[in-house]
Amino acid sequence: MRRRKSAIFFLILGICLIGLAVALNVGWILLNLREVVLLIIGMIFFALIITGLILNTIFLLHEIRRNEQHDAFINAVTHELKTPIASIRLYLETLKTRDLPDEKRREFYDIMLADSNRLLGTVEQVLQAGRTREKDRGMNIEEFDLGGLLSETIALVRSRHNLDDGAIRYSEPADAIKIAGDRGEIQTAFVNLLDNAVKYSNGHPRISVRMKPSAMGRADVYIRDSGVGIKPADLKRIFKRFYRSSGSLPVTKGTGLGLSIVRSIVVKHGGRVGAESKGEGKGSTFWVQLPRV
Repeated sequence: MRRRKSAIFFLILGICLIGLAVALNVGWILLNLREVVLLIIGMIFFALIITGLILNTIFLLHEIRRNEQHDAFINAVTHELKTPIASIRLYLETLKTRDLPDEKRREFYDIMLADSNRLLGTVEQVLQAGRTREKDRGMNIEEFDLGGLLSETIALVRSRHNLDDGAIRYSEPADAIKIAGDRGEIQTAFVNLLDNAVKYSNGHPRISVRMKPSAMGRADVYIRDSGVGIKPADLKRIFKRFYRSSGSLPVTKGTGLGLSIVRSIVVKHGGRVGAESKGEGKGSTFWVQLPRV
């Protein structure tokens, strides 16, 4: 909050200085119409001052936005860490102080295990975000079947969210489509995309996954959901670190890192990633394009 107030102060100061510079320059010009040389020099210095003030203002706006995103990220991570820890502690205290039947105990164990997985997932996502920024970090490059990886990833997400087979529809192509890359990182990218599709489906996920070979020796993967959708203004910004939509729809739990991790992994492998949506409440489609072997 203190940094934000300081940034706002300098923003207002910059705007006031711009207004003062304009007023002084106009008054100076009116008083020195005959002094052409001085007029030209004054205009050059005036342009430099205005440029500096505008750049200063833009920088301050950028800093305000970045500080807000960092604060939102810290709040989100704190919530994602605190909630499962509090839940696990509550169930442990209940198990310790009360004599429960075996069926109830097993139910509590399942809940605590799910909370532990959620906690581990949050930690792994934060660590993965740090690893993707390490440009000199080596990758375990291998050749593998992308269709098989997608099948394995879909099964993993179904198990994680306790989904039935119809929640995520996917037909593996008859011909294998092979790519070269770090299998673990590519799977992480698709897990994040599918997790997002599930989380933003309002509890009733209906997701379709489609893969096909494309021109120029590439493989295209499309992940389509019928969830909350994306505002047109957010489509180009959702892959930025810490970015979270400010739309009218409820904010879903998360750290705001998932899509930035996806983009970093795909770009590192020489691919492209993007999103399409007709607007809020109309679902969305994420596409990933990777080079084939």
